[in-house]
Amino acid sequence: MPVARMTAGGACLRTALVLLAALAISTSAFAVDTPASAGPAAAAAPAWPLVREGQQGAQVRTVQHLLRQRGETIVADGIFLGLTKAAVQRFQSANGLSADGIVGPLTWPVLLVPLDTGATGEAVRALQVQLNRYAAGLTVDGVLAGPTAEAVSAFKTERGLGSGSTVDVAVWQWLVGGAPSVGGYALPLSRDVLPRGEYDDPHHDYPAIDLPVPTGTAAYASAAGTVAAVNDSSCGIGVVITDANGVRHIYCHFSQRVAAGGSTVVAGQLVGYTGNTGNSTGPHLHFGIRTGTTNRCPQPFLLALYDGVAPPAPATLPTTGCYYATPSPARPLLDHLH
Repeated sequence: MPVARMTAGGACLRTALVLLAALAISTSAFAVDTPASAGPAAAAAPAWPLVREGQQGAQVRTVQHLLRQRGETIVADGIFLGLTKAAVQRFQSANGLSADGIVGPLTWPVLLVPLDTGATGEAVRALQVQLNRYAAGLTVDGVLAGPTAEAVSAFKTERGLGSGSTVDVAVWQWLVGGAPSVGGYALPLSRDVLPRGEYDDPHHDYPAIDLPVPTGTAAYASAAGTVAAVNDSSCGIGVVITDANGVRHIYCHFSQRVAAGGSTVVAGQLVGYTGNTGNSTGPHLHFGIRTGTTNRCPQPFLLALYDGVAPPAPATLPTTGCYYATPSPARPLLDHLH
């Protein structure tokens, strides 16, 4: 499919967007018009994230820039409050979508804009915000040239999406639906959601960490592996990802699980949305790492990923010094998964 360049009200852009929206509704897999020799075959695309009221960060800022591209005058401050929700609802109503104010799998493909070298405007700023999630270090100036074009090409090549600076629906889906990885691992939350200090907080009475985030915050796979679904009175809705070395990466208290039990995921893939289910006193993500029957302190692992350096091997993580009280032998984490 040819990609329209950005022009002010150009008919070719409107036509391309209609075609892209129809394609997104009819299929969940998107073909990339690049020869097979351009790179490795692309893995299954990540799920479109849900962006809604109460959230903040790069995903919200991306939505705001795209809405500004459509003529809205909201500020791209990265905070999803009433004005942003109203703008989303106006866009949805104008495009025949359910006006629920949530940017999800039906809204994203219609809202996004195809881009190529030479494009300018708010949609390019949205692109630059996304590329910076993957440590591109770009100035958000709204110009797709030079470093931005190079960053697009590198991003596509690394994920088997071809090369060049064209940004189509498939590239957008990988950008907004994934998270950056370092040394084969990824933070369980987008880096801009919490400050670094939150990843150093001790847990209450055994090695783990509780990350305070609003319900509905996207959670990502910290490692590649196989998913086991969890739903019990302690963990609530959650997942356990078992990596190639048998290490288990444990997530609890989701409001919604995205990755199905028995499925395989890659590091940085969306696996669910945080919440307050199970034995929880408030919205947060409980994250733990277990090797064999031993709970490990995830704090050094997470701090390294936050800093953009390869984390220590899970089996070398400490088992003490990351919690307040003496662990109770009566409550080992998720014993039924042994």
